[in-house]
Amino acid sequence: MILSEIDRDDAIAEALDALHGTTRAGFFRRAALGSAALLAASTTPASAAIGKRDEAILNYALTLEYVQDSFYSEVERLGTLSGALETQAKTVAAHERAHVKAFREVLGSRAVKRPKFDFRGATEDADSFRKTAVAFEDLAVAAYKGQAPLIQSRAYLVPALAIHSVEARHAAWIRRLAGEVPAADAFDEPRSMRSTLAIVADTHFVVNTRSRRKPKFTG
Repeated sequence: MILSEIDRDDAIAEALDALHGTTRAGFFRRAALGSAALLAASTTPASAAIGKRDEAILNYALTLEYVQDSFYSEVERLGTLSGALETQAKTVAAHERAHVKAFREVLGSRAVKRPKFDFRGATEDADSFRKTAVAFEDLAVAAYKGQAPLIQSRAYLVPALAIHSVEARHAAWIRRLAGEVPAADAFDEPRSMRSTLAIVADTHFVVNTRSRRKPKFTG
């Protein structure tokens, strides 16, 4: 069923026009672009006036996307997976790269730099990948949920929520492939920036640039 079949009097379309301040064609054109392109499209030259809080939140989100992008892209390069798990990883890798690109375009010179990563074997076999991917996706969903109420500009809130829903789909997908219940609870809890970054630090996946250890693959 398509929108025109249930919205014969254009009431829904008109409501969308009013809500998003755009034409119906423009709204659906944006929707077709996907969440990453929507983020870039929502932040034209006006992004130069981005507030300090929103800048910090976007850079925080970019940091999490760097971790996921590097993790999935490394698995892809290694050719570790096969079958349904490989399909999931390749699809998510493309999504995460798109998210990174969109955040970097919005932040410009204010974007934090990509760190180096050593995933310590988590990308080298299917079991390790599954466990790590479930943890990463659940963490990303909780992290986005924790920051959404704090975003001040609607220009950033709408696309951030669009990315959040995609991350939730990633989480459900990898949970199913890992033999876990995709949605275990009726309600999800948010996670603060401090606790999320502490978890990332505890993984020791981020490599100290002064360390003598040279991982085989780095993000």
